[in-house]
Amino acid sequence: MSNQDILWGIAPIGWRNDDIPEIGAENTLSHLLGDIVVAGFQGTEVGGFFPEAKVLNKELKLRNLKIAGQWFSAFIIRDGIEEVSTAFHKYCQYLQDVNAAVAVVSEQTYSVQGTDKNVFSEKPCFTDAEWKTLCEGLNELGKIAEQYGLKLVFHHHMGTGVQTLAEIDRLMENTDSNHVHLLYDTGHIYVSDGDYMTLLNKHIDRIKHVHFKDTRRDVMEDCKKQGKSFMQSFLSGMFTVPGDGCIDFTEPYKKLLECDYKGWIVIEAEQDPSVAHPLEYALLTRKYIDENLLILSKSDKAVTIK
Repeated sequence: MSNQDILWGIAPIGWRNDDIPEIGAENTLSHLLGDIVVAGFQGTEVGGFFPEAKVLNKELKLRNLKIAGQWFSAFIIRDGIEEVSTAFHKYCQYLQDVNAAVAVVSEQTYSVQGTDKNVFSEKPCFTDAEWKTLCEGLNELGKIAEQYGLKLVFHHHMGTGVQTLAEIDRLMENTDSNHVHLLYDTGHIYVSDGDYMTLLNKHIDRIKHVHFKDTRRDVMEDCKKQGKSFMQSFLSGMFTVPGDGCIDFTEPYKKLLECDYKGWIVIEAEQDPSVAHPLEYALLTRKYIDENLLILSKSDKAVTIK
């Protein structure tokens, strides 16, 4: 625990949403980065509205902030690894230019997360042949990421073919641990499986990036009952920041400390910024972190948010 090196970030999705560009469109990059500084976080992930690397680096330097990574929508099954690799090289070059640590990859073939389909009952499943294509492709993308000094971290996600623990198990078993790592997202695995610790305990050695996302259980149950889509669910308030939902983050945080986790913990919650004021919620979760998580570590150096 004395050798911990945890960086704390907060994702831009609380300010602006790439899937629904009209919500939060009034929030500029300066607004977002200023709020992150006020709330005391060390950095963020790249949003779809972020500028070219040179411009972004200047804005980050002025505020002493860092970039953790960025989402990449992969369609390995649909398009093949050769086509995906071309786009991935360009993406990795940008991340290298902004000194990021990880490439956040999600396989979006057949995904229903951006559709009107019931996210709780209409998620896609892959055939054996598609699983083989996906895993072999991810191994190749992982090698490409390393050429740019990045680690590929796979994002399990609601509404995709890699959502449940069983699916994550299969992905981990059939990819090369040297090149394919895991992003652990508390909110997505909790909504999917009703349990957020089994995944962490089982695959802690593969986890190289973390999203702490909370869930409002009553809203989740109502969304399930109504058969809502992913976007309808988060617009209804299914997700929120740590300290405002039902997940006890002391459990996963203790496990991360015990296993000497090194890397980013990024606060993330898909919410409508016109309903959930971004800075208000950033300050709310910062207070929760200070009062419930940072005190768990005996090393000030390990977890102090500068």
